[in-house]
Amino acid sequence: MFKGLGDMAGLLKQAQQMQARMKEMQDKLAEARVTGASGGGMVTVEMSGQQKVLAVTIDPALMETPDAEVLSDLVAAATNDALDKSRELAREATGEMAGGMNIPGLENIVGGLGGS
Repeated sequence: MFKGLGDMAGLLKQAQQMQARMKEMQDKLAEARVTGASGGGMVTVEMSGQQKVLAVTIDPALMETPDAEVLSDLVAAATNDALDKSRELAREATGEMAGGMNIPGLENIVGGLGGS
């Protein structure tokens, strides 16, 4: 009967350790920066490891173009490039944290996608 309590205490300790590792990983991802680019670097988007856009830089020469659709496409492409890089960063971080186990959705939790 008491053996079950010891197992439960061990599970609780493991859960607390995992929670601490998740918090550490979230903090690292919040500090991490990736840059997406398009148009040969004429548009860049800086994003955190938590998929928050931090900065968008547009080459002044693009502002002279009368084609807003081209500019819009370049901004979208640079944003998607940064997002892909940020998601990969989160996948790598969760892979390290989970010790190589494939836990579906863990990168969303650690990456803060569901949070504020």
